[in-house]
Amino acid sequence: MAPKKFYAVKRGRKPGIYFNWADAKAEIDGFQGAVYKGFVSLKDAEEWLNSAAFNTSQTKNSHTPRLDSNTDGITIYTDGGSLGNPGPGGYGAVIIYNNEKKEISGGFRVTTNNRMELMGVIAALRELDPKDKPVTIYSDSSYVVNGINKGWAKSWEKNNWIKSNKEPAINPDLWSELLKLVKPLNVSFVWVKGHSGNPLNERCDELAKSSASKSNLPVDKGYKHKK
Repeated sequence: MAPKKFYAVKRGRKPGIYFNWADAKAEIDGFQGAVYKGFVSLKDAEEWLNSAAFNTSQTKNSHTPRLDSNTDGITIYTDGGSLGNPGPGGYGAVIIYNNEKKEISGGFRVTTNNRMELMGVIAALRELDPKDKPVTIYSDSSYVVNGINKGWAKSWEKNNWIKSNKEPAINPDLWSELLKLVKPLNVSFVWVKGHSGNPLNERCDELAKSSASKSNLPVDKGYKHKK
């Protein structure tokens, strides 16, 4: 049997693909309901990580506590952008749960890339059902992922939407809603490289671009154009 060189962590402290067992083990040790699997090829690891469902019997071993319980959660991919930044914008999201896929999209007449990246996540979480399952959100926006994972948004909110450099935080309306949506959830944000061949990320990009190109788009009331 060929040695396993890649380890995909689907449920852990930081879901993703690791290139050695020591790094993967650090993300699952002591993490209740961890789900992971070793692979010979990177392609197989990526396909399993991005799949909608998995067989827990394939991943069960002594390193994973309570892996025989129902650990399958909800996977969400999101993307967003605008034409011109600012300009007509759109967002797209794909929600996968229980082997079913739901697509969400929308757009605005004048908005920005970052607002649409945020809206992709917000729109998906608004539709979330059930709300008691672990959620993993994949986004190619460092702005969104770091804003949550590094605690930036919480700090801005705590300081009345003023950043550490004393400048006003941008998009406080959307950040405020996102923080409220994620607060009661068991949610993980994972950054993925955009336009790198990931089929679900590419699909979200298609949905976002299609929405941005539609006519009679609504006004993004939260967007404040800089004079």
